[in-house]
Amino acid sequence: MELIGILLLGLWILSVTVRSVLNDGRGHTPDVRSTAPWTAGNLPSAPYASPRV
Repeated sequence: MELIGILLLGLWILSVTVRSVLNDGRGHTPDVRSTAPWTAGNLPSAPYASPRV
């Protein structure tokens, strides 16, 4: 009797896990869309180690 309970609990845990993975989209994440152009903020346009002209 206890063995049947353990098996039923295992099947329930397995079914809940499979259902949650399928509802989550199998790990699919949408692409990140950016509307603003990339900027470097206040960083210099040339490295400090380069010779100054």
